Amino acid sequence: MRHHYNLKIVWTGNTGSGTSTYTGYGRDHTIEAEGKPVLLGSADPAFRGDVTKYNPEELFLASLSACHMLWYLHFCSEAGIKVTEYSDRAEGTLAVDSTGSGRFTGVLLKPLVRVSENNMKEAALDLHQKAHQYCFIANSCNFPVKGQPRILVE
Repeated sequence: MRHHYNLKIVWTGNTGSGTSTYTGYGRDHTIEAEGKPVLLGSADPAFRGDVTKYNPEELFLASLSACHMLWYLHFCSEAGIKVTEYSDRAEGTLAVDSTGSGRFTGVLLKPLVRVSENNMKEAALDLHQKAHQYCFIANSCNFPVKGQPRILVE
């Protein structure tokens, strides 16, 4: 089975002279998919981007975190574990070399999950490993994606 995804990126950072100089253009762009709200994007501020807009590195990290969460919630629902809250404070490290090229070297997901009953706590913790094994985005990465989940009870 194959799934295909389509989106459109539109550069909106032409300040009048295109890319005639490195400092003469903005890194702003829009991310568009049919039937969905437009996301405002830019580069990381370290690369002359707008701090108020999402950058590709943040969106990549968000993809990893959201994919893990969605698989985790799926497996909890199948196992009869009632999750009442889920949040994640994901962290990623990007290493840039002397040529300016770079890559992610690691991601740490730190999900905080609240379950409805104490007897669900251990199984809820174990299902993070299964979610990691199934996560489409994590399976596409060439660096370690680790987790530090915490489980609380209502």
